[in-house]
Amino acid sequence: MSPLTTSRSSGTTRELPTELPPRAGRAAAGIAIVLVAQLMIVLDATVVNVALPRIDADLSFGPAALSWVLNAYTLAFGGLLLLGGRLGDVFGRLRAFQVGLAIFTVASALGGFAQTPGELVLTRALQGVGAALAAPSVLALLTTSAPDEAARNRAFALFGAVSSGGASIGLILGGLLTDVGSWRWTLFINVPLGLVVLLLVGRFVDETPRRTGRFDLVGAASATVGAVSLVWALIGAPEHGWGSPTTIGGFVLGAALLLLLARTETRHPHPMVQPHLVRSRRRVGALAAMALIIGANLSMFFLVVQYIQLVLGFGPLATGIAFLPFSLGIFGMSRITPWLITRVGPRAMLLTATSALVVGYAWLSGAGTDGTYAGTVFGPMLIAGLATGLAFMPLTVTILAGVEPEHAGSASGLLQTTQQLGSAIGVAVIVSVYAAGAAPGQFVPGLQPALLTSAGFAALALLVTATVLRTPRAEVEPAAIEPPVVAEAA
Repeated sequence: MSPLTTSRSSGTTRELPTELPPRAGRAAAGIAIVLVAQLMIVLDATVVNVALPRIDADLSFGPAALSWVLNAYTLAFGGLLLLGGRLGDVFGRLRAFQVGLAIFTVASALGGFAQTPGELVLTRALQGVGAALAAPSVLALLTTSAPDEAARNRAFALFGAVSSGGASIGLILGGLLTDVGSWRWTLFINVPLGLVVLLLVGRFVDETPRRTGRFDLVGAASATVGAVSLVWALIGAPEHGWGSPTTIGGFVLGAALLLLLARTETRHPHPMVQPHLVRSRRRVGALAAMALIIGANLSMFFLVVQYIQLVLGFGPLATGIAFLPFSLGIFGMSRITPWLITRVGPRAMLLTATSALVVGYAWLSGAGTDGTYAGTVFGPMLIAGLATGLAFMPLTVTILAGVEPEHAGSASGLLQTTQQLGSAIGVAVIVSVYAAGAAPGQFVPGLQPALLTSAGFAALALLVTATVLRTPRAEVEPAAIEPPVVAEAA
């Protein structure tokens, strides 16, 4: 029997494959295993959120220091992602993935046993280091494991769903573990999952070729310390004052180090990010839109989770379940984005998604002491989930379009660095706006301007999409967004 069959649609005749590519089953298993690790990495950005009150009560953090349970992970992760991508290019992406996941798993176990605030923050930072080594290889391994372009697009859609929906799944899992056990299990849960992935990944995923070169340690250090300085200055601004020497000094140091990073990357013989990757107007615009969308969504995970508990009176598990509209919206939308992107193109999807996010967060900004879950939270949360799911795949496709295979690790690191720094800076800005209007002993004052800030981030993402991503759809590399046609009859 012929491996091809004829299909007629819209007046044209196409011959489409009816047999799976060679080793498709092994490739699918490898993709699934790698996505489990990606889910672990994303979960840890939020799995402890609903447990923060219990962590504070157990270890006596204090309000300001408690935010570093989140930021230590995010900053180590985001600051070292570019170096992690480069290490994967040089030593092999599978090896970098395995080493990073091993560090992540060990740090999770140590964090679960932490007895002081310093120990917990340190282990959270170590988790971020492991995630930074493993995460850049995820997209590269998905790309190399997929047997054809159609499978690659499906893998990208699943990656988007896992990366976006994993944050809200983390809230549900964190609430469940905190309610039935202890906040420590939000960290211990990574240990069996990590061990299973480490045992299986080498059997189902092939190593990538190694590439010689030196490491840009100056760039890695300046990226990490610069990001920490900027976020520290943003978080501390309400306490120290926006015009204080401490705040200004943090901004100046951060800006200087990021300028040093830019200078280093253009002169280093083996930069963490190939300069040509950021010379594309479309790629830079998509990266900016990605950071803005993720920054907007951080109000959902930092402020709305507290609103649901402190104002609406939900417990940790109920709070996690209350986020199901967000995660289900993302997963549901991810099922149709591969179909949409071949028909309407990435820009139309992004314009729709960012417009919806503006509406959702503007609606949510009306939350007050008399609010209800059904009337105040459910609708905006569902809109945000659907919009985020609609945006993620076209952004990923646009960022990775036209990237040479030898630079896939660096491009993946650049993409995920943008996500993590967008997350860190987004929460820092939103928390600063909230703190400026907060009242002692009350949660709602300051909430409206903070949520309107999220709407502002989404509006900026809409502006970037409308003005920067204007290249006609035909100029987007077809192989990046369309499944291949085997043959076509006249």
